[in-house]
Amino acid sequence: MGRFGSMGTLEPGAIYIYERVDDVTYARKMGSTDRFEIGRTYNANNGSEEELLWREIRQTAKNNSTLQEALDHVIMIYKLSKEYKDGI
Repeated sequence: MGRFGSMGTLEPGAIYIYERVDDVTYARKMGSTDRFEIGRTYNANNGSEEELLWREIRQTAKNNSTLQEALDHVIMIYKLSKEYKDGI
């Protein structure tokens, strides 16, 4: 499942409704039509080979500091490239 902090904010005491569309799970506060993604279902039968590879890389990086450092650099370059659309 996804991490709440990066996809939405949960309010203490609020009632949430959870909806699933295909392999994506969403949450929305009762009475609201705005929803946010809270997770996805992954297995060997859904998702491309590339998605599965990236998932394995991220999992391996949790215990491999060199790989995690490389991923951190990729993330930084990605964010900078989005900020500076003409390139960095």
